[in-house]
Amino acid sequence: MIPARSLRLVRPVFVVVLLLLASAAQAQRSLSFEAYGVPAEGAVAVTVRQGAVLEGAFAAVDARTGGGLQRAVATAGFLGDRGTMLNLPGVGPYQQVVLVGIGADLASPRLLEDVGGLVGQAGVTSAAPRIELLWPDASVPTAGAHLALGAALGGYTFRQYRNPKPGAPVLGQGTIVLRIANADASRAAWESDWRHVAEGVRFARDLATEPGNAVYPEEFVARARKAFEGVRGVRIEVLDERAMARLGMRSILAVGVGSARPPRLFVARYTGGPEGEAPIAFVGKGITFDTGGISLKPNENMWRMKYDMTGAASSVGAVLALARRGAKVNAIAVAALAENMPSGTAARPGDVVRTASGQTYEIMSTDAEGRMVLVDALWFVQTRDQPRAIIDIATLTGSQVTALGDEYAGLFARDETLATQLLAAGAASGEEVWRLPLHPSYAKDLESPIADLRNAGSSGKAGAGLGAFFIGAWVQPGVAWAHLDIASMAWRDDPALPTVPLGASGYGVRLFDRFVRDHVEAAR
Repeated sequence: MIPARSLRLVRPVFVVVLLLLASAAQAQRSLSFEAYGVPAEGAVAVTVRQGAVLEGAFAAVDARTGGGLQRAVATAGFLGDRGTMLNLPGVGPYQQVVLVGIGADLASPRLLEDVGGLVGQAGVTSAAPRIELLWPDASVPTAGAHLALGAALGGYTFRQYRNPKPGAPVLGQGTIVLRIANADASRAAWESDWRHVAEGVRFARDLATEPGNAVYPEEFVARARKAFEGVRGVRIEVLDERAMARLGMRSILAVGVGSARPPRLFVARYTGGPEGEAPIAFVGKGITFDTGGISLKPNENMWRMKYDMTGAASSVGAVLALARRGAKVNAIAVAALAENMPSGTAARPGDVVRTASGQTYEIMSTDAEGRMVLVDALWFVQTRDQPRAIIDIATLTGSQVTALGDEYAGLFARDETLATQLLAAGAASGEEVWRLPLHPSYAKDLESPIADLRNAGSSGKAGAGLGAFFIGAWVQPGVAWAHLDIASMAWRDDPALPTVPLGASGYGVRLFDRFVRDHVEAAR
């Protein structure tokens, strides 16, 4: 249950943007790696350290402009604060100079990804066929791979449905060249590893951006199948409504029963770890469009409810990335897919639903549908696969938005080790989480006089915690489980981040990939 939030005024992120937005559909720029050097002309991107502009690549480019670059920076008041960008056309012999502030921070993978992301965003609005990003610092051996990951994420666009305007400039096409000290090592790391993470994020963003008439449960399944074609070590299972009915999964069926498009459960099992080792399961809410059902949402900004399947898209995108890069882990993606529509056949408030586990609940709101699809999916993966850890991810509640804004996803967990690992993975990946409580008093708030539970409380308080507590009632004792409420993180309308343009974020793919890297693969 998430609100169709009102649009907010977009605050400026960059210091100066002097180029027109593209009006034509465009392909994302390709990436290439070359040895470090300073070109004599063309379009270049250089970093500026806070309080030290005359160093490194900036000093070399400034010398070629006869000091013109330094004068332009002084006139614009650009200080090199981290996350800022100054985009200058026509400086000396250069067609374009993109300056990226890095503050006073030392080089790190996350800093490099932010630098690449800002250059990627600049590339979307540039007519230059070749933008050369100069990074002379060799302290991170595969710096170019992280710059490339950032550029791929920051340069993401989705304009498949826009027709080009006659005579409009061709923007955002060409190449971003990464001029770095260890080009060969970075190229190898990109091709074998980080490129697959970028593709997993793009997969999730594309699905969340597509309109509801283009992506619905059956189409989600078709696109996920296609994405996994030829990927080694992956087995796919799909449950249709008949198969779910046989298994008693009446909760997910109750959400989809009002739609002409039937629900699906999509499962991708990747075996990359030791044979017989219990897997990690990523379970995602996949409401391909959420009207609220009989508990109908207001019309304002309901259009955004096409993104209510971000949890499912990111779960699948994460396992897609793990499988493509050959991660040494056994992992499962479960996408609980339904379209929540009002109709004469739709579930009603007050109905009682018996789930696959045998537990029952009373529907207080059909707009609390995310937890309804998740509980059957969680029970299914627990009983079929006996995972050693389960992480579910969902655009679940408006109260998470109120509590944490668009800086953090809400983390709920009963396992301290898993919670600590997810907090660390969030900080390392840039997809941060903040832990929220699962208070025992929430059980009282969810009591029903006619069923085992209600699917929502009546007080209007602690909505995110009640949603998490409800979901946790289907997790078996002793199972390491965490719930991520990403309602505020799945779609950005204000402001853009270096690696997350406005729109669908694909939140969760990088978080889960980093969790596996640092806390599964690194422990082997």
